[in-house]
Amino acid sequence: MVLGNLLLFIAGIFSYASGAFVGINIGTDVSNMPSAPEVVAILKANQITHLRLYDADAHMLKALADSGIEVMVGITNEEVLGIGESPSKAAAWINQNVAAYLPSTNITSIAVGSEVLTTIPNLVPVLVPAMNYLHKALVASNLNFMVKVSTPQAMDIIPRPFPPSTATFNSSWSATVYQILQFLKNTDSYYMLNAYPYFGYTSGNGIFPLDYALFRSLPSVKQIVDPNTLSHYDSMFDALVDATYYSIEALNMSGIPIVVTETGWPWLGGANEPDATADNAETFNSNLIRRVLNDSGPPSQPKVPINTYIYELFNEDKRPGPVSEKNWGLFFTNGSAVYTFSLSTSDQITGNNSDFCVAKPNADPGKTMHLMLTTTIIKKKRSVGATCDFDGTAATTTVDPGHGSCKFTGSSNITPNSIGGFTTTVAPGPVTLQGGSGTMNLQVSEIQSLISALFLALVLL
Repeated sequence: MVLGNLLLFIAGIFSYASGAFVGINIGTDVSNMPSAPEVVAILKANQITHLRLYDADAHMLKALADSGIEVMVGITNEEVLGIGESPSKAAAWINQNVAAYLPSTNITSIAVGSEVLTTIPNLVPVLVPAMNYLHKALVASNLNFMVKVSTPQAMDIIPRPFPPSTATFNSSWSATVYQILQFLKNTDSYYMLNAYPYFGYTSGNGIFPLDYALFRSLPSVKQIVDPNTLSHYDSMFDALVDATYYSIEALNMSGIPIVVTETGWPWLGGANEPDATADNAETFNSNLIRRVLNDSGPPSQPKVPINTYIYELFNEDKRPGPVSEKNWGLFFTNGSAVYTFSLSTSDQITGNNSDFCVAKPNADPGKTMHLMLTTTIIKKKRSVGATCDFDGTAATTTVDPGHGSCKFTGSSNITPNSIGGFTTTVAPGPVTLQGGSGTMNLQVSEIQSLISALFLALVLL
């Protein structure tokens, strides 16, 4: 499958003037992180209009001044305890990290902690007090109508999200969630939800098809229907959001919109993560953008748009865990795109239009070594039947497998296009399709390391 049709990716994702928006997260576990002015330059070059920070980094907040970008600042989990125990610390935090930068830096919301209920349960008693103290400090500074306070929570606090109509919050957290919802209702704020169809699919033991997670249409016999409401769910994303709306309703609360503060799809995984591919990542994000920008909500709330932040701007290569944890980014730190983008409603793809045939991460070393020795670099036209399978050892991608001075036939240097001044550059690396870390340290055999470095080099034009 040719990676493509990432329609409206730039004009839509990052420059939607009215209605629903798609923003982006920027994490900090990144080697060679560009300077704050360089990051803002990347954001502006790509017309990104909504940004979520996981902290309140002074360099970033200064660099964002007069950019027009709407900023969600974050209170780290480590800061929640002190703020939740001290109104004066909350006031000082607001003065130092919000009031000091407004109005030049367009701070519009504060995310208090990150998935506190499921990751640091000992902070639960101070979470709502922290939110209240921060809001009161905003009121005192006359900023409460400009800046909203909320707290991002994972889908994990809803143990059975399907069917959505019967979903409820985990009873262990229902009292705290109810207090959070009361706060959001009273302050005219919104529920922050981290919803990942990728994890819903990979942990689902085959219950739901991959197409459902990727927003692809399903045949009628496979369509997902809530048996209680008979609502059709065209995507797992919609079902997760609706499960949260129904969980809120189960606590007799309503009128609280949901903003998805994290979602996305990793573009690279280890040998045991076959669904973390650039193809799937591009498909997910492309369809997510189309979905969000149609300005509609899920079946239970069709008139409430789902504002969404994609995870994430750069690959956080310093994150612990599996390979996929390090590879959610849309861009490398030099500003080049991880995979190609389409910038208009046409089918023209800006970036590398070739498909590269590369070794699968779990390919049999014997078969792939034989392939490499007997085929070296093969170049064929699609029109004469070129394929990429090699007895199940290879797959296609438009991510250029070249690295450094190692170039492959079909690679292209991307030049600036005329739409919005955006330059989409498909980076020459670090692209690998094997298990291992984001720094090319492979956890496979030396043969597979060699194969992954050479990528079997079959290019289909």
